[in-house]
Amino acid sequence: MDYKSEYIKWCTSPVFDEQTKNELKSIKDEKEIEDRFYRQLSFGTGGLRGVIGAGTNRMNVYTVGKATQGLADFIKSRTEKGSVAIAYDSRRMSEEFALDSALILAANGITAYLFDSLRPTPELSFAVRYLNATAGIVITASHNPPQYNGYKVYWSDGGQIVPPYDKLIIEEVNKITDYADIKRTDRKTAENNGLLKIIGKETDDAFISELKKLILNEDAIKRVADDLKIVYTPLNGTGNVPVRRVLKELGFRKVWVVPEQEAPDGNFPTLEYPNPEDKKAFIYALNLAKEVGADIVLATDPDADRLGIYAKDYKSGEYIPFTGNMSGLLIAEYELSQKREKGLLPEISRNGALVTTIVSSKMAYAIADEYGLTVKEVLTGFKYIGEQIKLFEEAKAENGGKLDYTKGALEYEFGYEESYGCLVGTHSRDKDAIVAVMALCEAAAYYKTKGLTLWDQMLNIYEKYGYYVEDLQSLTFNGADGSQKIVSMMENLRNNPPEKIGGLNVCAVRDYKSGVKKNLSDGSTSAINLPESDVLYFELENNGWCCVRPSGTEPKIKFYFGAKGKNSDEAGKTVDRIRENLINLAAVE
Repeated sequence: MDYKSEYIKWCTSPVFDEQTKNELKSIKDEKEIEDRFYRQLSFGTGGLRGVIGAGTNRMNVYTVGKATQGLADFIKSRTEKGSVAIAYDSRRMSEEFALDSALILAANGITAYLFDSLRPTPELSFAVRYLNATAGIVITASHNPPQYNGYKVYWSDGGQIVPPYDKLIIEEVNKITDYADIKRTDRKTAENNGLLKIIGKETDDAFISELKKLILNEDAIKRVADDLKIVYTPLNGTGNVPVRRVLKELGFRKVWVVPEQEAPDGNFPTLEYPNPEDKKAFIYALNLAKEVGADIVLATDPDADRLGIYAKDYKSGEYIPFTGNMSGLLIAEYELSQKREKGLLPEISRNGALVTTIVSSKMAYAIADEYGLTVKEVLTGFKYIGEQIKLFEEAKAENGGKLDYTKGALEYEFGYEESYGCLVGTHSRDKDAIVAVMALCEAAAYYKTKGLTLWDQMLNIYEKYGYYVEDLQSLTFNGADGSQKIVSMMENLRNNPPEKIGGLNVCAVRDYKSGVKKNLSDGSTSAINLPESDVLYFELENNGWCCVRPSGTEPKIKFYFGAKGKNSDEAGKTVDRIRENLINLAAVE
């Protein structure tokens, strides 16, 4: 792609508005011009994500419009009367992108159900099925820095688009080579034609109602409602209203919200990075927690699909951070133990499913064994966990409504991924921090009636299943040169697979791009029955493992590591050795 000629086109063509042209003409740095135009902002397997601004490699009304027109063309190829539910978060331009998408859909004869104000991503997933919509759109960049925004597409099952729909929609988007081909109408015309419908309270009520059905120990909440102290921050995002509502309706009375991070604000004034994985995001919340003596501290990301937590250790007086693996496994243990106690798990062993990703903690297998569940391991990305719910339901229908794990007919019991996302229930088909807050606070109440904190319970889980430790390290490489460097690092590892990592023998290498697993002991190979993805996974001796992949949403390459030890210190030291060695092995000049 000739970035300079594309830049000139955007500066001169009548298709682009004057504000866009002025922004581009004011740029004096040639490298910035190149970065804005060296490629089209990729509509990947989930949608768009990028920095807000003018240019083909930016989030703006033209790139978002192209994506929406492509989605509209795909919907029209499959149905005469399609509809799309649309939600958006607190980020800059989110409301504008959402409305523009709705008007493009309306211009194409597709009904747009647009939320009246910002809403969390899991509610959009719920709304798609609640409204019987053909598809869904949510405008969000999740936990990315403030300069980003994004555009995610959901299909009629409420899950993010997966094969084959993802590639088919991408094909339609790529067919649009002229921004002048994007159809638009005005709001008044769309509303008069019944093609723009504003939604809100009714969907909210239905969503919260489904969440409350998932409570297992209402009595425990009532017993400690005046004692359990909760500090919560929505990180200036969408979680504030639904989280406070569900906790209030369940009877939790001691809830404090961080005032500096309560109101929606796409500039995230107290945050460099509105991500509950980042300890710096908890500074204000922890200060408030110490002031009020909170038991637990919670943070949801801007679109409220990820939950981060700290729990107070009353022995030391310190607040202990939980990784995404820790919080996911703690919720899993609580939900599954209580379901078993109440007779709510499938009667036949292995007919229930615990769904997780290839880069999440292997403790999931130990927990699944304890409760007689089948583990389904999927690629990184919660959309693949959500897809399993649909596949389980389809297999059950094909099996005469009966569960049989040998035929793929499973009952979804729980799903989680290491990146701070989990799903209790099947109301949503994406990770849901609202239900995670609810489940975690219920668990905290239950364990408090037993004289335990969440940290006490986490230690109990390690004693029960073993000391599993995991870690993640990301390296950022910006621009065209950075993109190529990430490609070279993956090629280096793929073409020169190591025999040892961190002093541990490599037992097998899984290459999800070629779809082949190779056992190093005998050279045998086997097929990987998961979608093609640029991921390399190394199975190590003594329960060690590591994985590397480019990020699908940021200019990063991600390294994952895991080990099991006699205690957390031993496992942690093994993880440190694996990390240092793997990153060195991947390095290129």
